[in-house]
Amino acid sequence: MAVCVAVIAKENYPLYIRSIPTENELKFHYMVHTSLDVVDEKISAMGKALVDQRELYLGLLYPTEDYKVYGYVTNSKVKFVMVVDSSNTALRDNEIRSMFRKLHNSYTDVMCNPFYNPGDHIQSSRAFDSMVTSMMIQVC
Repeated sequence: MAVCVAVIAKENYPLYIRSIPTENELKFHYMVHTSLDVVDEKISAMGKALVDQRELYLGLLYPTEDYKVYGYVTNSKVKFVMVVDSSNTALRDNEIRSMFRKLHNSYTDVMCNPFYNPGDHIQSSRAFDSMVTSMMIQVC
């Protein structure tokens, strides 16, 4: 179960960020922004190999006592960051990959909307928002 989902633009500003327990929202924003350094390190370490790969899943970025932070990067360098509760031991790496693929597909649908200006915050897409909500309340 994801507790925070973020879509970060190439220039490292959030296009979309949502967290379930609103009392910890600032904490999750901080975790997402600190994980961007790890994402940049992993991208630069992969170098040109990243361009050739079809799988853009970065895996576990860093764990904390209560949460695990995972990352994914698109071909256009848009970053997806997901914070997952550490107590959910049933959640496997393949399920995290699947959640990122769903998120990427929904993001692609938002980009295909002729009324969406690339670089704007994702606010008016009900389909994207409901998909993120389903990922957050999903019990594995």
